[in-house]
Amino acid sequence: MPTAIIRSGICGFTVRATADCEDSAHVALQIESDCPNYRKIAEALHEVDAFHELFGDRSEGQIWKVCARHSPHASCPVPVGLLKLVEVAAGLALPQTVSIEIRPSATA
Repeated sequence: MPTAIIRSGICGFTVRATADCEDSAHVALQIESDCPNYRKIAEALHEVDAFHELFGDRSEGQIWKVCARHSPHASCPVPVGLLKLVEVAAGLALPQTVSIEIRPSATA
């Protein structure tokens, strides 16, 4: 069962999510977080259809809809992390570390 640890940045919150998929399509998610917004998301997001989430209209995906409803930060990286986790759980990608590194200047 793949796991994602997503550290969102300056807010200091972390999301830990696991995904289970037995049929290469329906992915069961378990989300834990110290972020109050993602606790609400964990209550609302239990299972997604991997193909709908990854290959359908982004605005129609359940992950994007639930995260937009409960998280006030458009730049939060958690929705993308959850989508990468779904992709791996459904066997559509190999597990690999994903990173966004922001530095204070171009020379740092």
